[in-house]
Amino acid sequence: MSLLNRLALALLVSCFSFHLISVPSLAYSDEFHQCLTEMIPSELVYGQSSSNFTDVLASSIKNPKFFTNTTVRPVCIVTPTNSWHVQAAVFCGRWHGVRLRVRSGGHDYEGLSYRSCQPEVFGVVDLSNLRSISVNQGDSTAWVDSGATIGELYYHIAKNNSQVAFPAGECPSIGVGGHFSGGGIGMLMRKYGLSVDKIVDAKVVTANGELLDRASMGEDLFWAIRGGGGGNFGIVLSWKIQLVRVPPQVAVFSIPKTLEEGAIELLTKWQYIGPSLPNDLTIRAKVQGQQAVFLAVYLGTCSSLVPMMDRLFPELNMTSADCRSMTWLESVALSYGSLAKTGTLEEVLLARGSSLSYYTKIKSDYVQRPIASCSWKNIFAWFKKDGAGYIMLEPHGGFMRTVSAAATPYPHRKGVLYVIQYITFWQGDGGKAPTSWLASFYDFMGSYVSQNPRQAYVNFRDLDIGQNTVGSENDVSSFESGQVWGERYFMGNYRRLAAVKAAVDPNDYFRNEQSIPPLRQTLE
Repeated sequence: MSLLNRLALALLVSCFSFHLISVPSLAYSDEFHQCLTEMIPSELVYGQSSSNFTDVLASSIKNPKFFTNTTVRPVCIVTPTNSWHVQAAVFCGRWHGVRLRVRSGGHDYEGLSYRSCQPEVFGVVDLSNLRSISVNQGDSTAWVDSGATIGELYYHIAKNNSQVAFPAGECPSIGVGGHFSGGGIGMLMRKYGLSVDKIVDAKVVTANGELLDRASMGEDLFWAIRGGGGGNFGIVLSWKIQLVRVPPQVAVFSIPKTLEEGAIELLTKWQYIGPSLPNDLTIRAKVQGQQAVFLAVYLGTCSSLVPMMDRLFPELNMTSADCRSMTWLESVALSYGSLAKTGTLEEVLLARGSSLSYYTKIKSDYVQRPIASCSWKNIFAWFKKDGAGYIMLEPHGGFMRTVSAAATPYPHRKGVLYVIQYITFWQGDGGKAPTSWLASFYDFMGSYVSQNPRQAYVNFRDLDIGQNTVGSENDVSSFESGQVWGERYFMGNYRRLAAVKAAVDPNDYFRNEQSIPPLRQTLE
């Protein structure tokens, strides 16, 4: 962007904050594209007629069911390389009545960062060019751009110091922006909490086009962006995070158990043990077919883990032969399940791109009371059925129980034993059995999980639990329609999130089918 254009944008933004341009209609015009190319280098703007449009759109799509001839696609994609480009995109969108959706890694399980469920004219700001990571060894902090992946983050903070880490997810290709915006659960959360528990600053472009940091945005907006879901309050460009310490070597194990080997009894016991283990030890469980696999990361040595397991979970019969010692960075790649396949950390942690081989559907639940052994027998029967997928069980407890439900938008803290992620997948036209299996199994599990509301994790987005309706008169998402799904993701925090939305984006510029609606004054 030229200096003249930057000065013009600065003037427009300063006026913009006082004169909010309404969005009475979303009729796309050539003026929108022209505005973008006047403010942003044309090689960073891809209209639908651009030869590279389809490739750019598909570049980080992870689910082919959202990449079809009937998918409602953006009218253009902006790939900014600096904050001015993002501000310009917001300004052009507001001025010409075109809403923007924001994509960082493309892992949104419902694809709402790059597609719409209903006919709509919208643009996408793809942050993949904004992926800088700057580490300050002096105070153990780092600034990470939203377009970076968590694999890139892990690699850059730990490649030269094996004792530095950060609590986030297991899949390395997840975009930082979306992951942090939803909370960020992972293998270190029992020790250090969620990703959002270690965020100390951020830079966000609001619906007014202003670029704000924590000091200028205020604590309400800073609270909301740390777990309130992506694409709601603005475009978060970068995050300042507090890094954490891990030992030079950690211990890991993966122990499968069939039904004949006591999988049901072990899962029953795990529900009591997993959330109450020492904070340095996390044991996940994966149920697939007629077996359960127990996957652990311990911030210590095998020599201390083996006697600990013998004391706390002797039924698993874990021995030194099951234990592997490695750096924390290696454990991240291993927990994703790819290190053995590729052989190098770089190939696992730095891989980006699309994945259009498998269709997927995801759902989630939180468990607050242990499921009885006899009920696990019934649960395992579901994994014999046609189309069966698998479930991942991730324990909470530890640090998580020390944080209040209102401290961040992520409310699933004290009292939660573990979160369930239901995963089903298929290829080609074979989706009928897997999706039917998932819907029926999810209904079956209703009596065993949290209720009133039945809680869900916003980063495991699921449109089946509800979608917004937009008022015909004011063109704003309904607070009441948002409650249907919003209180399941955020519980009592939903209302505060809606109040923040009303303060920073009252015209509902940043919205999708499950975005936070603004809380109108008439409801108070």
